[in-house]
Amino acid sequence: MSPSNSAPPPSALPNTAPDAHPAIAPDVHAEIMHRLARAEAEHGVRILLAVESGSRAWGFASPNSDYDVRFIYAHPPRWYQAVDLEERRDVIEYGITDDIDLNGWDLRKALRLFWKSNPAFVEWIQSPIRYIERGGFAEGARALLPAAYSVESGMYHYRSMAKNTERAYLRGDQVSLKKYFYALRPVLSVRWLERYGHAAPIEFERLLHLIDDRPDLLADIHDLLARKREAPETWVGDAVPSIGRFVVEELERLEAMRPQVERHASALPGLNALFHQVLDETP
Repeated sequence: MSPSNSAPPPSALPNTAPDAHPAIAPDVHAEIMHRLARAEAEHGVRILLAVESGSRAWGFASPNSDYDVRFIYAHPPRWYQAVDLEERRDVIEYGITDDIDLNGWDLRKALRLFWKSNPAFVEWIQSPIRYIERGGFAEGARALLPAAYSVESGMYHYRSMAKNTERAYLRGDQVSLKKYFYALRPVLSVRWLERYGHAAPIEFERLLHLIDDRPDLLADIHDLLARKREAPETWVGDAVPSIGRFVVEELERLEAMRPQVERHASALPGLNALFHQVLDETP
C-alpha cells in the first residue's frame, strides 16, 4: 500500500456515486443517496464507503425486505486530535424510515474493529452493492483483508450464528423461510473458510458450489431461494427436512472444530497507514 505521504490531494480524489444496482430500484437509490448526503451535512463528515448490507447484498431478499445501508465516514483530521477522543460519539444512527435502515461508523472505530476481524465490517467492504466509494479507503481495506482477517475468528463466528438460528427457529413443523438462509449462509461460509483459508464472499450463491456433491440438497435450496425472492419477509411454511438435516449435520461436525491458531504478522501498521492516508485525503 502506498505510504500516507503519497496520497493524492483531495481535489484529485474520485467522488464515486455508482449507478443504481439492479437489486435497488432507481427511486430508492436516489432516496438513499439523498439521505447519505444529508448525514454528511448534519454531522460534518465525509462518507468514504456506503454499501447495502443484509439480505439484498446476500442475494436472497424478499420483495419487502428493508434496505440495510451501512457506511464508513471520516471527520476532518483535527477532530481526532482531542483529549476527549475516546468519549466522542463514533457512530451515526437513524431510525428505520420507509424501509431504509441507515447507520454508519467513524473511520477510526471501523479500523479498530477491522483489526479484530469484526464480521460486519469484513462483509461491508465486500458488498456487491455500493452507493459511495470515495478516495482510497475501501480499496485499501480490501487489500488489507488477507493480513487483517482471522479465519479462526470467522469460523467461530459463523458456527455460533448458525447454531443460534438452528436452535431458535428451525426445529418446528413450521419454519420462517428466511431463517433457513440465516443458518445456511454461515455453515457454508465455514466450509469456504476451511477450503480456501480466506474471508468468505457475502453473496449466497457464490457458496453453493461447496455442496455440488449433494444435488438433491442443492435442488431444495434453489427451490427455497426462488420462493424467498417472491415471498413476503415474514413468510412461514412447512419445514424442509433436507435443509434442516444438513444444518444439523454441519453443526455436529463443527462442534469439535478447533481451528489452528493463525500466526499472521500484525496488521496494525497497515491499518495505521490506511488511517493516515484517509486523513491526508480529507479536507
